[in-house]
Amino acid sequence: MGKVAVGAAVVCSAAVCAAAALVVRHRMRCSGRWARAMAILREFEENCGTPIGKLGQVADAMTVEMHAGLASEGGSKLKMLISYVDNLPSGEENGLFYALDLGGTNFRVIRVLLGGRDGGVVKQEFEEVSIPPHLMTGSSDALFDYIATALANFVATEGEGLHPSPGKQRELGFTFSFPVGEDVVGELTKAMERVGLDMRVSALVNDTIGTLAGGRYYNPDVIAAVILGTGTNAAYVERAQAIPKWHGLLPKSGEMVINMEWGNFRSSHLPLTEYDQDLDVESLNPGEQIFEKIISGMYLGEIVRRVLLKMAEEAAFFGDTVPPKLKIPFILRTPHMSAMHHDESSDLRVVGSKLKDILEISHTSLKMRKAIVELCDIVATRGARLSAAGIVGIIKKLGRDAVKDGEKQKSVIAMDGGLYEHYSKFSTSMESTLKELLGEEVSDNIVIKLSNDGSGIGAALLAASHSQYLEVEES
Repeated sequence: MGKVAVGAAVVCSAAVCAAAALVVRHRMRCSGRWARAMAILREFEENCGTPIGKLGQVADAMTVEMHAGLASEGGSKLKMLISYVDNLPSGEENGLFYALDLGGTNFRVIRVLLGGRDGGVVKQEFEEVSIPPHLMTGSSDALFDYIATALANFVATEGEGLHPSPGKQRELGFTFSFPVGEDVVGELTKAMERVGLDMRVSALVNDTIGTLAGGRYYNPDVIAAVILGTGTNAAYVERAQAIPKWHGLLPKSGEMVINMEWGNFRSSHLPLTEYDQDLDVESLNPGEQIFEKIISGMYLGEIVRRVLLKMAEEAAFFGDTVPPKLKIPFILRTPHMSAMHHDESSDLRVVGSKLKDILEISHTSLKMRKAIVELCDIVATRGARLSAAGIVGIIKKLGRDAVKDGEKQKSVIAMDGGLYEHYSKFSTSMESTLKELLGEEVSDNIVIKLSNDGSGIGAALLAASHSQYLEVEES
C-alpha cells in the first residue's frame, strides 16, 4: 500500500513539474518577447534622438539652405519661392474685399469689411462649399465655372451699403495651396467673366502666406508664419536686397515675402530611422518632402504604426498572430495617436479603445499600453523639436537670434494648422525647445501666436493691401 502511495506521489509530482516547466517556459518566452519588443522601442528612441547639439546643427543647416535658395533657382532643396507679395497689410486698409480659400474637396468664400486703423475688421462672413466628386476629375473649365457660380451667389447676398462705388471692381484674394502648372488666376478670371461676375484677383497666395498676412494685420511684429497641420510649410518677410536671384526693380516697401516650401528641407543632421526611410521609399514622392515626412500630421501616426508592426512581427507584441489591420498603411492617423498620447486615465482606457476600434486589437495589458504611449511620445517629441529647430533657422537668417544693445525687439511667429492647435503635447514640446535653443534672454522676445484660420482672412487682407485703387486713393 505504501509503495502504491509513493508511486502515485511520484507520478503526481512529475505532472506538477511538467506543468511548472510549461509555465516557466511560457514566462520565459513572454519575457523574451517583451525584451525583444523593448529592444526595438529603445533602438527607435535612440535613433530619434534630438539632443540640443543636433538641433543646433539642424537650425544652422536650415539657415544655410535658405541662403542657397535665395541665391539661385534650384540652389537648394528649399525652393525659397519669391511670392511677389511685397506689401503686407498694415491695419489701415479700408473697404470690402473677398477671399476664395480653395483646398481639398471644398472651398470657402469669404467677405471682409475693413474699417481702417480704428475700425479694424468691421464685418466678416463666409460660406463653405463642397466640390462634387465628378468635378474633381473633370475639366478645369467645369470646376472653375462651379467655383465662380458659388462666388457670384455669395456676392449676391451683399447687404445694403456694401456694394462697391460705381466704376470700381470688387477685389479678391485667392488662396490656392497646390503647386500647379495651370494659370489658376487666368482660369478663375475667365470663369467669373462667363458667369457675369465683375471681380479682379488682386492676390494669389498659399495658406502659409495668407496666415502671415492675417498675423501681420493684427500685429506689426509678425515676421514669419508656420503651418503645422496635415502638411507643413513656412513663409517669412525678407529684405528685398537680400535676395540675389531677384532681378526686377526693388519693391517700394523694400520687403518681399518668401514662400520657403520648408517641407522639402533635408540635411544629414536630421535623425532619420529605418521606418522613415521605408515610408519615404513607399511614398508617392520618394526623396522629396523629407522634413514634412517626420514632422507633419500626415505622417506621425503612420510612423507609430510602422514601429508597432515591427514589434508585432519580430517580438509577437500583440500575440502569436500579427493583427491584420496593423498592416494597412495610414490606418492609424495622427488624431488617434494624439488621443492615446494624451490619455491620463489610470488604466489608459483611451489607448485600449483606440487599439480595439481602429486596429481590432482587443486584449492589451497596461504594460503594453504604457509602451504604446511612450512610442507616441518619441515620435511627437522628435517632430516638435525639429519644428522648433526649423523656426530657429528662420530667426537666425533674420539676425534675430541675439539681443543687440539691450533692445527688446519682439519677433512674432504666426502659427496655424491642426497639429499645432490640437496636439498640445506637440506644441508644448515645440515651444519649450525654442526656449532651450535660443536661451532665456532671446526667447523672451520670440512670441508664438496661434493665428487660427489666418489663411482665409489673410487672402482678403492681401487683396486690400494690393488693391489697384490704393495709389489713386493715396495721391
